[in-house]
Amino acid sequence: MNPARRAAHRPAQLAYEYSLFAPADATAPRVCRDFVRAVLFTHDREPLVMPAALCTSELVTNVHLHTKGAAMLRIRLNPARLHVSVFDESPDPPVVTHPVAGVAACWGRGLALVEEVADTWGVAVERAGRYAKGVWFELRPAGCVVSASSVRVNSEGFRR
Repeated sequence: MNPARRAAHRPAQLAYEYSLFAPADATAPRVCRDFVRAVLFTHDREPLVMPAALCTSELVTNVHLHTKGAAMLRIRLNPARLHVSVFDESPDPPVVTHPVAGVAACWGRGLALVEEVADTWGVAVERAGRYAKGVWFELRPAGCVVSASSVRVNSEGFRR
């Protein structure tokens, strides 16, 4: 969208936060992915749509496959970054499996994909209500520089 057409009530310098609760259902990844896409299109962040939709879909699919509960999606958006968290009811930490050359697998590579696509990702240290853990990723628009001091690694080896 042309920045000149941006609504006066929606200046680009403000931060926004959105949340969505998704039931423990096979439709949750698509609903969450579409929600992230809608938020980004609304805020004229088209370059972030595809990587954000992919990473969101992977994280929500993991919730659906590896837990029995619902998911909560939280989107934080400001001019410098997009931060997406997916919270679930399982306290178990996620497991990253990296593809082995020459070995075909139908699943098990979602977090490795998120690791490749996102600028940073990790496991949230805060809880969100009944949700025991959150896995998050960040994307930055082209031209935003990340300082080395802004990326930290927690005790499990996940960047945060």
